[in-house]
This record gives sequence, C-alpha cells and structure tokens, in this order.
Amino acid sequence: MALQVGDTAPDFKLYSSDLTEVSLSGFKGKKVIIHFFPMAFTGTCTEQLCTMRDNFSYYEGINAQVIGISVDSPFSLAKFKEVQNYQFPLLSDFNKEVSAAYGAFYDEFFFGLKGVSKRAAFVIDENGKIVYAEVLEDAKDLPDFKAINDVLNT
Repeated sequence: MALQVGDTAPDFKLYSSDLTEVSLSGFKGKKVIIHFFPMAFTGTCTEQLCTMRDNFSYYEGINAQVIGISVDSPFSLAKFKEVQNYQFPLLSDFNKEVSAAYGAFYDEFFFGLKGVSKRAAFVIDENGKIVYAEVLEDAKDLPDFKAINDVLNT
C-alpha cells in the first residue's frame, strides 16, 4: 500500500555520498523534503535535483532539510554531488529497502535494469508525519515543485 499524507514516514539509515550514516529520525524537529530519483547523471534526475539546489537558500531559510535518495552507490553519488554542487545530502539506497518502503521503486526499469528508485517527492513534518507524497510512474516527469513549496508554507 502506498504511503499517504498523514502516515508516519518510515525511518531509515542510509550512507551518504560522504560515507556517513544518515537517518530520517536525525532530522526530527525539521521539515524534510525527500527526493527519490532513478539514477545519477541522467537528464531528468539532474534537473530535479538542480531545482532543489537552485532554491536551497529558500529551504534553508524555513529550516527544511533537503535529501536526495537513489539506488546508486555512495561513490557515484559523491561524484554527482561534486559535479552539480549540491548542498544537501545524497543518500545511497543501494540495498533498495527505503525506496520500496516509500513505494518509490521500479521492479523493472528501462534497458532491463531491475530495482531502481522511482522519481518521487515526500515532505515530512517536524513530527515525522507525511504532509506531501508524490510518486511518479513516468521517470521523465518532474515532481510538482510548486505543490511542495505550498505545503511547506502551511
């Protein structure tokens, strides 16, 4: 069953691109914007995360933490973060557990690749409740950034 607004966000511990362990519960008291993306270095994924990068000061100004999650290795994510100058953590869901827990998971993706994160966006409030959930079936589509910002402002 897909996660919905009002559900408690599943906690997780994943390794970041700088090889530190990051947990959702570590951000309690902050709003958290989680962006799942299929693969580093691809066009739409870069656009998705660059939109967050380019608006980072806004999110920082409202005490919201941005996180990107994909099934890429931490090493690939480190290079992606470096090349694109992302100011927020990129987390490796290499074992595919968090993407599945959030319903943001393709069993089968393009080119016969299996087990890839779907493009998705979630906003978690300061108490760990989901206040926005969007899981996209078409990897070419982008999350609704205006809707994300609207829910952050309520």
